[in-house]
Amino acid sequence: MTSLFVDRRAVHLELESGAIVFRENGERIGTVPIAPLTRVFLRGDVHLSAALLGQLGERGVGVVVLSGRQGKPSLLLARPHNDAARRVEQIRKSMDAGFCLTLARDLVDKKLNRQIAWCDELRERDMQARYELTHAMQLLKERQSHLARAENLGTLRGMEGAAAACYFDGLKAVVPDSLHFKSRNRRPPKDPFNALLSLTYTLAHAELAIALYGAGFDPYVGFYHQLDFGRESLASDLLEPVRPLADRFCLQLVRKQTLTKDDFSTSESGCLLGKAGRARYYAAYEAYSEVLRAAIQAEVEALAERVGHAIEAPPFDADEAA
Repeated sequence: MTSLFVDRRAVHLELESGAIVFRENGERIGTVPIAPLTRVFLRGDVHLSAALLGQLGERGVGVVVLSGRQGKPSLLLARPHNDAARRVEQIRKSMDAGFCLTLARDLVDKKLNRQIAWCDELRERDMQARYELTHAMQLLKERQSHLARAENLGTLRGMEGAAAACYFDGLKAVVPDSLHFKSRNRRPPKDPFNALLSLTYTLAHAELAIALYGAGFDPYVGFYHQLDFGRESLASDLLEPVRPLADRFCLQLVRKQTLTKDDFSTSESGCLLGKAGRARYYAAYEAYSEVLRAAIQAEVEALAERVGHAIEAPPFDADEAA
């Protein structure tokens, strides 16, 4: 186990001998050892002891609190990386327009490569959708060839948005008709497949923010996504090439009927996944998380290489210290 999902009412979590103890109405109902955990996701009326939060932080376990009907995430981060020089260099490079544009182009290019490769894979398996997927691939390749022409981040975002529309036009051909998926929509999502996409992107974004923080970056200072109050812009940057992997997971869920339209409800708040469906979703997410986390780790490591360590500690001068 690497993730723990807690989604229930009136449950208390306490620390006991290196394990999380679950209590309901004062009665012990189960335990989970902390040692194998890397993430804890909380949703519902969950109470945690300060001792448990402290122990999770000591062990580098990130805690994600999903609140409200839409499950908006709040992060309780573990101890930060000790190398402040990386954060200083990150901030310096975030003010370099040339560096930001080059990095952003590369992230979008990697995202489009994964989208094209997946469309190609899908069209070989689903002959009924071959025309739509082939057309989407052609348009994606055309949009990709134009990325080098982007002279600023605004232009690049416009290109990415146009490519995304082409991609989802192709993807809708393989999403079950019962889910009424026509295009990407959010805030709130209006259909079951969009609700799945939003939930998975939310969890992957939280995973990225935790991984970046642990690697010594400031998740709020981005290069492609610029500063925006309350947004982990750097996590949004690295989410772009990870999105196609999240999309693949969501399609697997609905094509294998792990989740169906009956697991969702629609109201003025949008389309939401019900509690029974969430239980199956979390189990499937944990099984797939190795793929997502490997991709996330690769992106964080690649970013660390590009940002580098331009700042070095000055040599120690014994005389000066004296």
